[in-house]
Amino acid sequence: MKKHFLWSIPFILIAIAYLYPTPKKDAIELYDGTDNDPINGLASFRKLPTATVHAEGYDWTYLVLGKGPKTILFLHGMTGGYDFWWQQMNRFSPKYRVISVTYPPVDNLSDLGKGIMAILDKEKVEATTVVGSSLGGYLTQYLLATYPHRVERAVLGNTFPKNDTYEEQNHNRVSLASWLPEWAVMGALRQNLLTVVLPTSENNPLVKAQLLENTYGRMSKAQFLARYHCVIDKFNPIDGKQTAVPLLIVESDNDPLVSLDLRTTLKQYYTAAQVHTFHQKGHFPYLNAKDEYNAVLREFLEK
Repeated sequence: MKKHFLWSIPFILIAIAYLYPTPKKDAIELYDGTDNDPINGLASFRKLPTATVHAEGYDWTYLVLGKGPKTILFLHGMTGGYDFWWQQMNRFSPKYRVISVTYPPVDNLSDLGKGIMAILDKEKVEATTVVGSSLGGYLTQYLLATYPHRVERAVLGNTFPKNDTYEEQNHNRVSLASWLPEWAVMGALRQNLLTVVLPTSENNPLVKAQLLENTYGRMSKAQFLARYHCVIDKFNPIDGKQTAVPLLIVESDNDPLVSLDLRTTLKQYYTAAQVHTFHQKGHFPYLNAKDEYNAVLREFLEK
C-alpha cells in the first residue's frame, strides 16, 4: 500500500501543477504611471458594450463605435485584444465607423479571415480600411489576398512578410509550451515582455499594464498558441508592385519582435506602399506614441 502511494506521488504533483490557476491581475492594478488619464481612459472604454458573432466554432467578441460613412477595422497582434486600439477608436469614431475584434483560439489564417468576414457581414460592411499590427498586419495581408473586394485601404503596422524565420526560431519553445501548464507559459511570456518588449516601448506604463494583464488571465494559453500558428501560417500575397489598393507600412526602428531583415523584406515586396518609421518607439507605437500614430493614420485616410 505504501509503495503504491509513493508511485502515485509524481502523478499527483503533475496534476497539481496543471490545475494551479494562472494568477489574475487587471490593467488598473498593474498600472504604475503617475498620470492616471491613460488608465482611466482605458477603464471608461471597457465599459462600452461589445457584440459577438459565432463563426468557425467560436464566439468572436468585437466592438463597434461611430456611424460614419466609411469604416476602419483594427486588428491586433499576438498579445492583444480589441481594447488595445482604444485610443485610435476614440480618436476616429466621430468621423468613421470603427470596429475592433479579439481573436478566439483559431489557429490558421483561413479561419481568422472567415471570422473577420462574419463580423463585417453582420455589421453590413461591404468594404473597409484595415489597420493591422504585428499578427494583425500579417492577417491584413491575408485579407488583401483572399478578400480583395472587402479592403479599400490597408495599414501594415509593425509586421512582417511571409517567412520561415519565426518557425525556425520558436519551434522547440512552442513544442515545449504546448505541454506546459498555462501559468508557466504565461510566466515565460511575461518575463519576455518585461525584459525585451517593454524597454523598447519606452517602459510606457500603459503598454506595461495592457501587455502584462494579458499574461495574468485576460488571454488564455490556447489563444496565445493559436495566434502563434497563425503567424507561421503561409499564403500567397498580392502582387506588392501592382496593387491599386493604397498601402501604408508603419514600422519602428527598434522593434524587438520584427527584425530589420523582415522589415526590409516587407518594404521591398510592397514597393507601392507609403512608409512611416517611428524612432525608438518599439512594437506598440499605437499605444505609447498615440498622437503621432493617429496623425500618420489620419493623413493616410484623408489622402
